[in-house]
Amino acid sequence: MPEFRLTQISDTHLARRLAPLTDNFNRLAEHIDASRPDLVVNSGDLTFDAPTSPDDLAFARELHDSLPVPCRYLPGNHDVGDNPTEFGPVPSEPVSERHRQAFITTFGEDHWRFDAAGWCFIGLNSMVMNSALACEAEQFEWLLSELARTKGQPVALFLHKPVFLNTPDDPELERTAIRYVPMPARFHLLDIVGGCDLRLIASGHLHQRRDFTQGRVRHIWAPSTGFLIPDALQERIGTKEVGLVEYRFQPDAFEVRHVRAPGQLDIDLNALRRLT
Repeated sequence: MPEFRLTQISDTHLARRLAPLTDNFNRLAEHIDASRPDLVVNSGDLTFDAPTSPDDLAFARELHDSLPVPCRYLPGNHDVGDNPTEFGPVPSEPVSERHRQAFITTFGEDHWRFDAAGWCFIGLNSMVMNSALACEAEQFEWLLSELARTKGQPVALFLHKPVFLNTPDDPELERTAIRYVPMPARFHLLDIVGGCDLRLIASGHLHQRRDFTQGRVRHIWAPSTGFLIPDALQERIGTKEVGLVEYRFQPDAFEVRHVRAPGQLDIDLNALRRLT
């Protein structure tokens, strides 16, 4: 395959009770129908709140099944619960094996690998990192095994949470601990991928679009397809808008296009809260 076209969507936050988010997803689906990528990856928070509203998983699956191309999925904190961190309060809904299994039952494996256009594509469950669940160590062992088989291929890594803000040793302050892959799991992850030809880390979670390069790795933060978090609740780091990201991978190279589907609306989180 000389070129592989991948569309990343993230933070769809779907729920039957939240029609504005369904409307934004439908506009997204129309764009995907017109552009027809080879694959769609949803990098997490498919649901509005699956741990407390399990039907959100079924509803999100229904809508993704309507997309006209194959999809792969990764869990976010609103799907399986959040990471424990060394700083800040304990998450109100910590990640659990029960929630992880519910996600796997509905969407399939929570980590995966495939090859296309000369690239190795890896998807990881970032929510179990730092959790001490058995699946955390199992996933890191699996990652080591898969990367050992890349034979020099360039690697693209997808996960829900950005690995860091600007550099690997950014201070993990209390107010930002939940935003990135938590320490010390962050350093363990970076040690593992440091031995391969990592070119791209694609994430979501922060509902802000951002694109920067650190070292030789390009970091893409996909925006939410659903809603924005107002500045009063979250400072502006990147660009606050709904949308998606389109990639074209060729052997040893890739291109990125930041896109907004026609008809998508910048819905404010506060407006959604009035509907719940």
